[in-house]
Amino acid sequence: MKRIKPFYIQNRFFYACLIVMVLFVLSFVLPRLFNLVKLLLLCLFALTFLDAILLFVAKKGIKGKRNLPEKFSNGDQNAIGISIENFYTFPVFIRIIDEIPVQFQVRDFKIDRKLDASSLTELEYELRPTERGEYQFGKLNIYATSVFGLIARRFWFDDDQMIATYPSFIQLRKYNLLAISNNLLQYGVKKVRKLGHTMEFEQIKDYVLGDDLRTINWKATAKKNQLMVNQFQDEKSQPIYSVIDKGRVMKMPFDGLTLLDYAINAALVISNVALKKQDKAGIFSFSKKVENRVVAERRTSQMNLILEALYNVNTDYYESDFGRLYADVKRNITQRSLVLLYTNFETLDGLHRQLPYLKGIAKSHLLVVIFFKNTELDSIIDEKAETVQQAYDKVIAEKFAFEKRLIVNELKKYGIYSILTTPENLTIDTINKYLEIKARGLL
Repeated sequence: MKRIKPFYIQNRFFYACLIVMVLFVLSFVLPRLFNLVKLLLLCLFALTFLDAILLFVAKKGIKGKRNLPEKFSNGDQNAIGISIENFYTFPVFIRIIDEIPVQFQVRDFKIDRKLDASSLTELEYELRPTERGEYQFGKLNIYATSVFGLIARRFWFDDDQMIATYPSFIQLRKYNLLAISNNLLQYGVKKVRKLGHTMEFEQIKDYVLGDDLRTINWKATAKKNQLMVNQFQDEKSQPIYSVIDKGRVMKMPFDGLTLLDYAINAALVISNVALKKQDKAGIFSFSKKVENRVVAERRTSQMNLILEALYNVNTDYYESDFGRLYADVKRNITQRSLVLLYTNFETLDGLHRQLPYLKGIAKSHLLVVIFFKNTELDSIIDEKAETVQQAYDKVIAEKFAFEKRLIVNELKKYGIYSILTTPENLTIDTINKYLEIKARGLL
């Protein structure tokens, strides 16, 4: 029974049988064909028997292994490697059917390859997860055929492999050097004109053309008999909190990911950038209550703590309680901090309901409200209206887009900074705003 289980008859065998059957039918009309057809049938069975012997005589014909990364990066292309070793002393043709986790809904996965005799082959394919959590792989199935292609032998390996999907650490690596790089334009980060300087002293240095004359240190100048200036640096160890709204408004999808996933990925990157800039990074999420708290610190294990905290953040479909958020911030964050609030407002009325709490937070902290453009409306707005219904839809879409801009102005009236961005540009726009705030010494 164990020998029969991996035995598969290929389509080529059935096609050959069909041809033989047609020839048998023709032999009734042309009797001279009958003996030739019988010979063909005998050859077919002989080749099939030979094919089976070639594939099954070797105990260890093919060895395969699925090489998974330590974890998946959510929203990014992740490489999965397959190592295949051919122990046959002749070339074989293989078909790889990997049992991919059900979350991907891939039902037609297959890779066809030719393996040289006694060779080792490395293959790779990519998967893009759109949900955080555990992904379960099934069997790695490999079907091997000889040059005859009449019979296939099935090999299977690596059953029930599990891999966890975390927030986008690939994106984190992409921006890893952003905070210390001088060539920020390659990332799309605009240079911000520094209107003043912070008062954290760094050193006294020789004056060079272009230095601010207001920073001349006259005592040091008198001692060295040449112009000396004080050099300042950005203030360090400032608390930076990423606050993620996980209410129902963040379940809106975009390119396979929810707004919540984009916010989590951006929070991970901005926390890493803040730590590179010698600031303290912390995060928490809220909906009906405040959860997943990581207190803002600057320690070597901080990024691992943030990553683990963000791993299990999911939308709970409740209406977010901004009053609870305000009370928690007032009670637990005593030092003035930069609070990056990831949420979404679709209407001005929705903002006005939460505005008293946002104003309360902004009194003690530098608050930046980050919310999203509805990119689905752009196609409606750009499309030419040809019917009354299309004109009506276009007017409504323009009204919603205009309300988003009104929300920005409304927040600005009360000294609350905001970022209105598309999900795909969320990370880079957030980094821009953080670097701008640091450069202008607003915190």
